[in-house]
Amino acid sequence: MQNEKGQGVSHATDSQLPGKVQEKVPAGIEKQVPDALHDTGSNKETGKVSHAIGESKVPQAIQEGLPEKVERMVPEAIHPTGDGK
Repeated sequence: MQNEKGQGVSHATDSQLPGKVQEKVPAGIEKQVPDALHDTGSNKETGKVSHAIGESKVPQAIQEGLPEKVERMVPEAIHPTGDGK
């Protein structure tokens, strides 16, 4: 049963997090986890999206978890964002 904080159920369609963790974390925090690790479909709402425009050597979950400014600092040969660095 879900409480007023969204605890007690998982809000993910696919997750790498243990079931008990999914159930105990409040829904608001659960949606902050990158969708590559715990897919709640909230990446666009939270800004946790990859800005790569090509094949990246950075794991998807890390791409989604990094702030855009930091993501764009990674060399193009590793993580192409089109910034030419």
